[in-house]
Amino acid sequence: MVKTSSSEPLEALEFINPPGLYDPRPNSYSHLAVFPAGWRMILPAGQGGENAKGELPPTFAEQLHQALDNTETVLAAAGARMSDVAKFNLLIVDHSEEKFDAVRKEFDRVWGETKPAWTLIPVPALALKGMLVEIDVIAVVPR
Repeated sequence: MVKTSSSEPLEALEFINPPGLYDPRPNSYSHLAVFPAGWRMILPAGQGGENAKGELPPTFAEQLHQALDNTETVLAAAGARMSDVAKFNLLIVDHSEEKFDAVRKEFDRVWGETKPAWTLIPVPALALKGMLVEIDVIAVVPR
């Protein structure tokens, strides 16, 4: 439980993997995210792997890393962090086991042991030519 500056308990964002469902942690996600009533929701646009100049790196792994960095930047603009992500959708062009391995590695780097709830959506294409990944998050923070 997180403490406020007045030392009163503050409910926290919870990630739950209920009994009766398989353990999703090896695949870098949780089944359920629950946040307390009254928290502020942050809904940024989907973030792709382009840099500040609009350039896309050639590989999936590089684009995924940049998309995560971009997500971190957009959340910071609203006063949130990656640890505040409750749920997101991950769109991947031409999804494969190799790409999923890159996802697990990057998500372990970003979220460690506590993974948000998320959905992987294989797609044939994204908004920009050469774009291989897009991340669409919902973050929540205390008011």
